[in-house]
Amino acid sequence: MAKQYRVAVIGRTGRGNYGHNLDMAWKTHPRARIVAVADEQPEGLKKAAERLAAGASYADWRRMLDRERPEIVVIAMRWIDCHEEMALAAAEAGASIFMEKPMAPALAACDRMIDACDRRHARMVLAYNMRCCPIMDFAEKQVREGVIGELLELRARGKEDRRAGGEDMMVLGTHLFDILRRFAGDPEWAFGRVTAGGKEITRADVNPNGPEGMGPIAGDTIAGAYGFPKGITGYFASRKSAETSGSRWGVDLVGAGGILRIRTGHVPELWVSGAHPQKDPAWRRLEPPAGTKPADEREANQLLIDDLLDAIEQRREPQASGRTARWTIEMAHGLYASQRAGGRVRLPLEKREHPLIA
Repeated sequence: MAKQYRVAVIGRTGRGNYGHNLDMAWKTHPRARIVAVADEQPEGLKKAAERLAAGASYADWRRMLDRERPEIVVIAMRWIDCHEEMALAAAEAGASIFMEKPMAPALAACDRMIDACDRRHARMVLAYNMRCCPIMDFAEKQVREGVIGELLELRARGKEDRRAGGEDMMVLGTHLFDILRRFAGDPEWAFGRVTAGGKEITRADVNPNGPEGMGPIAGDTIAGAYGFPKGITGYFASRKSAETSGSRWGVDLVGAGGILRIRTGHVPELWVSGAHPQKDPAWRRLEPPAGTKPADEREANQLLIDDLLDAIEQRREPQASGRTARWTIEMAHGLYASQRAGGRVRLPLEKREHPLIA
């Protein structure tokens, strides 16, 4: 029989809660048993303990780690100001980590978390649920087999809802950066422009304490380019406008023979069109083989859980590892660093502190 892992969940009601229901993905996973939950908010803790049928509940997550000694710690809250402290403690306790994205407000914190996991041979996974999605595997296979011909460039747009600009880039944009890397490899440089109210940002435009504990953010419009191997260029943009439906959120892969459009989400959608509108004017849905879709958010997260547990047992790096997640922060901060420098910057960034407060 498959090993069942002892799991402890950390949430923060009112300050990030339990992310995108990460706790319930573990609750219903056949290879996991939730032994404890921690939440500093008393009513939230009571509800979580009932919802998860946890064997124990704690107001102090540190005490939970010390007493329960779980094999896996789920750092579930959306707010990221506490991610580093919790991840370092979990790794020190010898536990592997499943954490809501984004990873941390600054690259230096990402570096410390990865180093701590390496020292204790712990695995870390971030909840980039499209990393293990069969639909994305299918899209990658289609590109390799030439559905759009030679890949020329990639174009990503943020959700561009009320959070357009800096907040959008750090929250939804990190999903897109992960997709860009999946198809084009590690970026070698970044070039960005960040504006607020139509003007280049200054120190006065920096919000030092962005929402959801994400640290400094700036700009209501961000546009940038990345240089990938083989001469491929990728682009990202998020701009404040009257259109806030979020329908543009995704990545377009532009090839010599067509375009593959990925509309992102827990269950991504794929659309393909030819390169010549006169000959192939219509977009058509590209459907993966039957049975390959995650049905919903829970199943999408459970694909990540499967990969984490397999990585532990096979002693390998998970697909949505801390190193993979760190690149998404690297790419976001690359645009800020470029704006600050007034030109192109090399990636990975040499300076690991946040570019907006350097």
